[in-house]
Amino acid sequence: MSATAALHRFTDFMVGPARFMNLLSCFELGLIDELRRRDGQTAAELGHAVGAAPDAVEQLLLLLVKEGFVAQDERTGGYALDALAAVPEADIQRVLLLMNMIKVTMLRQVFYLTDSVRAGRLVGLEELYGFHGGTLYDAVAEHSDLRQSWATLMDNVTAHIDPWFFDNIDVPAGSRVLDLAGNTGLGAILTHKLKGSPDLHVTTFDLPEKEAEALENFRSHGLEGQCSFVGGDVFKSVPAGNDVVLIKHFLDMWDKDEVRKILRGVHRSLNPGGQVNILVPVYPENIRESAAVDIDFFPAFFLGCTMGQGGPQKMSTYQALLEECGFTGTRTVSQDPAGLLPGTFVVHGILSATKPA
Repeated sequence: MSATAALHRFTDFMVGPARFMNLLSCFELGLIDELRRRDGQTAAELGHAVGAAPDAVEQLLLLLVKEGFVAQDERTGGYALDALAAVPEADIQRVLLLMNMIKVTMLRQVFYLTDSVRAGRLVGLEELYGFHGGTLYDAVAEHSDLRQSWATLMDNVTAHIDPWFFDNIDVPAGSRVLDLAGNTGLGAILTHKLKGSPDLHVTTFDLPEKEAEALENFRSHGLEGQCSFVGGDVFKSVPAGNDVVLIKHFLDMWDKDEVRKILRGVHRSLNPGGQVNILVPVYPENIRESAAVDIDFFPAFFLGCTMGQGGPQKMSTYQALLEECGFTGTRTVSQDPAGLLPGTFVVHGILSATKPA
């Protein structure tokens, strides 16, 4: 790439936040809903319907017309849905969940990305919320706007990805399973639902303050006898005596030194011959040739908005870390980027490994 071409590429980065909010605002204002209700409306009619100035509506819709999302009749000035008319409403709502999460948890915090990287902590949470010494996952417990935006999206992600995960792992009948960092028990419940067998027992391991909600979830699903909760800190000790350990949506939160500590603790916790199954976002092996946009998203997301560290790795990096910590790899599976749900970009991988007998 020439110097001139490199500078031209800078424009894509310069206008990114403006394009994002322009598109999202058209949905938040109700302009797209109005056009779904009745096409052919002018900027004046749309402005009256949503409570905005016609000139502002016209300005916002310029980008959507340019991109082919919306069409405009130059003779009448009326607007109609173009490409958006063919998109199912369920898909629109799914993508809007992601856009809302980006708006609420990222747009303000990434202003402090440079400061967060230098400090190794989330300066944005401190400046915006007065929240010191924690992560986004701590802050959602205290701030409803963050919780609603982040948790709603994650529930949606879990519903789509967990069935794929369980389809691609083995949980032997009657196993003692530990769901590491299992939050409030949903993973344990899904393990019984999707891989259940006689005498299977799943323990959720997470911070002690999540115990009451987890136990209630087990009771509400009739699994109080087959599921249990252990409170603790993964960096101090991991409950022992497990045949299978599940690690989902967790390793990518940490830098590699912390990942090593987690994997060594899991290795100690497993019975000889036991297995670990990991679900984690993964980067493509060839970064330069990748068409995926997860690399565009995750560094700023983890370093500036959620953890102050961490981020996904290549599958080969996770394999090497497993071997370094005493595991023998048995299987890896990656999602096909071409098979992802439209409007999503996170490619997940599964790594399965055993503790030698």
